Amino acid sequence: MLNNMTQEQEKAAQEFYEENGYWVSDIVFTAEEVAEMRAAHDRIWTLDYDGDGFPLWEWKPDDKPNRLRKIDNAWWINDVVKNAVTSPKLGKLAANLMNSEEARVWYDQVIYKPGTGKGEQTSAGNVGWHQDYMYWQCTDTTNLVTAWVALQDTDLNNGCMSVIPGSHKWGLLNSDGFFNEELEAVKRQMEVEAKPWREEPLILKAGQVSFHHSLTIHGSRQNFSNDPRLCVVGHYFPKGMAYEKKQNVDNIRLLGPRPKQGDLFNNEYFPLAYSASEQA
Repeated sequence: MLNNMTQEQEKAAQEFYEENGYWVSDIVFTAEEVAEMRAAHDRIWTLDYDGDGFPLWEWKPDDKPNRLRKIDNAWWINDVVKNAVTSPKLGKLAANLMNSEEARVWYDQVIYKPGTGKGEQTSAGNVGWHQDYMYWQCTDTTNLVTAWVALQDTDLNNGCMSVIPGSHKWGLLNSDGFFNEELEAVKRQMEVEAKPWREEPLILKAGQVSFHHSLTIHGSRQNFSNDPRLCVVGHYFPKGMAYEKKQNVDNIRLLGPRPKQGDLFNNEYFPLAYSASEQA
């Protein structure tokens, strides 16, 4: 299990992250916590919610069993997910990578990549190459980090995420490809032929967490196993992040009915996952 990191370990993690745009932790969540999050998945996909609310973006059952399932802000409707994404265990790691005294939850995602078995190759369920910040251009910083929690041993066989090391230094590209399952087409769209493109698969044990910068290009391919690939994802931002009017993003409305340039994202919709002052 991941205990408190030493200052030397924190510095090494920061340096690796700053150079490569991603970092992989040791195991953060226990087997019992992973089992609880897997059970939360089961409840969420049957629309069995805690409380009377609903997530920011809701999945509805359909007739496409190979389709990727994703909802946003499951912490609003599931207590286990809430406890996970607001956990200081994740918050402190995220704050360290952002070199911030605090980490707040931007939003979360619960993602289900269906298994296709050992049959023919298909693009169904792929996540196209993209940069998270393409969808977050209402902030005054790109210094946000994503924490991807593996809820099973995850590798190329069951569709692990891959990142392009160093791509966070390339700026914001034409990378609106999350739901485009044709990864090579998305790569051409981003016009990165002259860049040092190297795909790094993030092989994780259950309970491990990978972190990546908001500009790091990432995606995932087919799940060849018979079981779904499950994850819980927390997106975090540093202390003092404010609204900047560049794009119409769902999170803007969480600032209230009349948001204005410079408003801080610091209300109850963006819970504090870690604060160095509170831990002192």
